Amino acid sequence: MSDKLFRRYYLFSIIGVLIASCYPLAMGVRVIGDMIFNGVVLKENYPKYIIPYTPISIAIIVGVFLMPLCIKLFERFALWWGASIATGVFFVMELLFEHKVVVSTYDSYITVKDWQMYMCYVPPEGWSNYKTQTAVDILMGDYNPAFKLHFYIISVVLIVTILNSLYGFGQMIKIGEKKRLKSLIIQSACSLTFLGLCILACFTAFWRDGSIQVSPLSAALMTIFFILLGITAGVFAGSFLLEKSKLISVWVPSIVASAMTFLMYVGEMILLNGHLYSFGTGFLFNSIYGIVFAPIDLLVVVASGCITAWIFSWLNKTISYQEGK
Repeated sequence: MSDKLFRRYYLFSIIGVLIASCYPLAMGVRVIGDMIFNGVVLKENYPKYIIPYTPISIAIIVGVFLMPLCIKLFERFALWWGASIATGVFFVMELLFEHKVVVSTYDSYITVKDWQMYMCYVPPEGWSNYKTQTAVDILMGDYNPAFKLHFYIISVVLIVTILNSLYGFGQMIKIGEKKRLKSLIIQSACSLTFLGLCILACFTAFWRDGSIQVSPLSAALMTIFFILLGITAGVFAGSFLLEKSKLISVWVPSIVASAMTFLMYVGEMILLNGHLYSFGTGFLFNSIYGIVFAPIDLLVVVASGCITAWIFSWLNKTISYQEGK
């Protein structure tokens, strides 16, 4: 019965990720077609954020297709092998797109990696009113590959956590162990919500207008984005540490969450040439003397860890109660 149920789950998983990947895959096919027939992709035909989302989709599809093989060969280590292979596929596809796809502008030809950087600091079309100090001014300069750090962080978190959910539910069906059920439900909710925010950011840039000081709406969305990134990574780590000592099962995922949020801030700082977006004015939003971080930024880092700690404190208590401990 479990094998039949697993085969059904596997089929639905494949169909689900293929449907969810229709748009990024279509973007990739369109760009590859232009490269084959024209040798370049016209600026107006270049779909936004083909990197990293087309490579992410391909990586997740590969990871899901390998699920039965990985579970059969590696059993409880199936996710680590599947996620490692999928992450490798992502970086191969990402680098191929970055270095082989050429975008044609009005007077030059540039590779996708340079074009993507340009898109990071130019506001959406139609927004042409810049303020005195803009993110555009800060970003201008020589290309620095380190600016992609935040892209890579987001990509790996999405790949690994989505596969964690899919593999986790598959293994539960196989062996009937339900200890990780609630943590995987939370993981799925966090991963899908974070993916939704990523998609929103792609098409709206959270409604930033080019200024280093963002609007209240942008500040709220960016805060949620940073906190949720950390929680999503923390839940991934904590889902493997349930029922261990409090130091391990609660504080390790909390530290992972805060560390990932902090690393995302570092990625933004690299992208903005040593600056961070300002969420407002006043003591809470001004940089602390000697460092680029404002108090609000440090609070965001701490918040992601505290929320993750609360989640796993609750999960461990729930499991202990169910087992009568």
